[in-house]
Amino acid sequence: MLLRIGARQAAVAVIVAGASFSASYLIACGDLSPARHSAALSAHAGMVLVPAGAFLMGSDSKLARANERPVFRASVSAFWMDASDVTNAQFAAFVRATGYRTTAERKPEWEALRVQLPPGVPAPDPALLVPGAMVFKGTAQTVPLDDWSRWWAYVAGADWRHPQGPGSDVDGKDDFPVVQVSWDDAQAYAHWIGKRLPTEAEWEYAARGGLTQADYAWGGDSADIHTKANVFPSQGQFPVVQAAYRLRVGTQPVKSYAANGYGLFDMTGNVWQWTADRYRADRFSQLAGSAAPVADPAGPADSYDPDEAGSPTDAPKRVIRGGSFLCDESYCRSYRPSARRGADPANPMSHIGFRLVLPAVN
Repeated sequence: MLLRIGARQAAVAVIVAGASFSASYLIACGDLSPARHSAALSAHAGMVLVPAGAFLMGSDSKLARANERPVFRASVSAFWMDASDVTNAQFAAFVRATGYRTTAERKPEWEALRVQLPPGVPAPDPALLVPGAMVFKGTAQTVPLDDWSRWWAYVAGADWRHPQGPGSDVDGKDDFPVVQVSWDDAQAYAHWIGKRLPTEAEWEYAARGGLTQADYAWGGDSADIHTKANVFPSQGQFPVVQAAYRLRVGTQPVKSYAANGYGLFDMTGNVWQWTADRYRADRFSQLAGSAAPVADPAGPADSYDPDEAGSPTDAPKRVIRGGSFLCDESYCRSYRPSARRGADPANPMSHIGFRLVLPAVN
């Protein structure tokens, strides 16, 4: 459930609480060379072969948003995809091997932050520039759904080891998806393991599992969604988190629900997943119109979000897919294969993770 937490809002969080939006992952770790690690692994361990094929990308369903339209024909080459999201245990192995520090673990630098802000914004007190990340806090009662700050908070000390901030940890959660990882963090892990993030087209094709224009990964019926995916509890009214079901609001172990038609788990709910592509709300309009399928669509050269276009903080975004444990019928409904969002690539959050792919070599 991430609708408009983009550069403008993130920049405000920086000034208010010192949110951590730092520079390239290359400065945050030691040896990221994939060779010595990947050589010790089976090339496709834990991965599923997704066959080549053509499909209708996007959706004309009544549930679809404008950025999912128009539908167009695309084709993808065969590729291998992680059967599940990258887990805490897998990410921990990467950190042990490289000494990598994630975006949330690094103190933000004002010189890097100021370019995201309107001219003339004064530098904050250096004491406010502390490592941390965005955490879902929920509310005790119903609130207007046009102000995400009511249920999100920047928490100093929140990171992948402490997803909810100090006092939380991932002990006993080796098989939970790693969260509080930025796009840069996902790229760093991918480089080390010798894989890459999926394109948006690869992700949607894989999520559909062979179904054609189904609203959901399992077909066209949402009645039993709570038995199909980890989404916001049906007893609740987003973003209210009542004591009776507080423990149900959060990530669950990967593979807790049945796989889709391609054998992929958690392509719906649990955590949003980073993709390789820049986000353009009008990307499908750019690609539609060709009689032949668009072969292996690559991401656009730039990013565009009409909700922030032309503002001083109109920073590039990357596409996230799949929805999360916060998706709710009344607000998000992004537990659909065609649903897409743009997210600040330097903004780790408690409901964003990732999985990786490899090309299938004949």
